[in-house]
Amino acid sequence: MKRLKELNGSAAEIEAAFYDALHRADLEALMALWADDEEIVCIHPGGARLIGHAAIRASWETILAGGGLHIVPAQLHETHNLMSSVHTVIEGVTNEDGAPAHLLATNVYVKTPRGWRIVLHHASIAPGGAPADATGAQILH
Repeated sequence: MKRLKELNGSAAEIEAAFYDALHRADLEALMALWADDEEIVCIHPGGARLIGHAAIRASWETILAGGGLHIVPAQLHETHNLMSSVHTVIEGVTNEDGAPAHLLATNVYVKTPRGWRIVLHHASIAPGGAPADATGAQILH
């Protein structure tokens, strides 16, 4: 039943399922979250732009061959309407030396006949420490 909810949930639930599939190194679950459109795009940190299911699947297959990824998404900023949702997140990771690091990621979802699906995942290496969570900050005009 969880699988059905993952495939028919909100954009936020699809995002949670995305990071869960990465953690479990579950390529099939991961690819089921992407839109059926061949114009989907994925850009890994420092990598080339990949377009379409075959290229994206091959890249994740290579990445996940070493096992699951422990990525902790935080500081979600979401902009959405009835048919699309754009999420920017800070992905907490561990670098090759075992030190904490972070990536900046943008995940774009569209509402399809099959529910919310990923159309873009773009992650970039971010310099320095993770930025402080500014969600509680208020701007006075």
